[in-house]
Amino acid sequence: MIREPLVFSPIYRTRVWGGRRLADSLGRALPSAEPIGESWEIVDRPEAQSRVAFGEHQGKTLRELIEKENVMGPKWPRDRRFPLLVKWLDCEERLSLQVHPPASVAPLLGGEPKTENWYVAEVSPAAGLLVGFRPGVDRDAFAAALRAKRVETCVNRLAVKPEDSLLVRSGQVHAIDAGCLILEIQQNSDTTYRVDDWGRLGLDGKPRELHIAESLASMSWNSDPISLVETAEVIGPIAECPEFRILRHVVEPGGRLDLEAGSDARIVSVVRGALSYGNRVAARGDNLVVGIDVNVSFSTSGGAVVLITENFALSR
Repeated sequence: MIREPLVFSPIYRTRVWGGRRLADSLGRALPSAEPIGESWEIVDRPEAQSRVAFGEHQGKTLRELIEKENVMGPKWPRDRRFPLLVKWLDCEERLSLQVHPPASVAPLLGGEPKTENWYVAEVSPAAGLLVGFRPGVDRDAFAAALRAKRVETCVNRLAVKPEDSLLVRSGQVHAIDAGCLILEIQQNSDTTYRVDDWGRLGLDGKPRELHIAESLASMSWNSDPISLVETAEVIGPIAECPEFRILRHVVEPGGRLDLEAGSDARIVSVVRGALSYGNRVAARGDNLVVGIDVNVSFSTSGGAVVLITENFALSR
């Protein structure tokens, strides 16, 4: 039985484009001097398992909690993975231009679809996000640009600021500029096809692998909507798709946020300030799983901005 929100120990990933901002901005104790690009906050995969950081279920994996503790509810198949993966991205350098396969293509390529949402926590003045093709770009035009090493001219580039949010659908080509700290909430997938890595060498001194054929097979050549949301004035939904919905809440100083047990588990992400619950504190950067049977009341003395992700189990 799950009686309290679950906080998991982060799993840090070294990336050639990573940095140290997770320590500087979120106060994390990073494991090494290597560039840390990702912190997997909530994950249930064969190669990576979140473990509860403290409390009654300390040390248990998310998989164990699904199989034995009913965190997703009695109707959730015990062998089914947690449907989302939550991570922090520290983009000290620009990420590769890449794409994730849509559900109709992924099985043919041996991959998994991945629709994801980026919440921009911090951003350098010149940084932006690249997503989707510019008008008139089709497969032939992009292939020609690829041969000429000018693919960046084919992709939309968006200026962004803190608290902007962008939903990136499977099949949309995309990249994140250097200088962004981003909370990514995504389908539980680790399939990424790189189409261009800007001539960069990996940490081993060799060019990183590209996946040109898979990328071209996965890309959407339609004018998919670009869903940039300036969330600073939004109370309510900031992202909605068949895979999940994300709501933004502002808890004023001295205020409360009450979550009652319902028909779906939820994820609570603190993106500004801090929340208290019982004798614990959820600081900026923390991501909590609130199980289906959990009632919890959060309070804050200094105010907080919170993202609540829901509807990720109801649609399954």
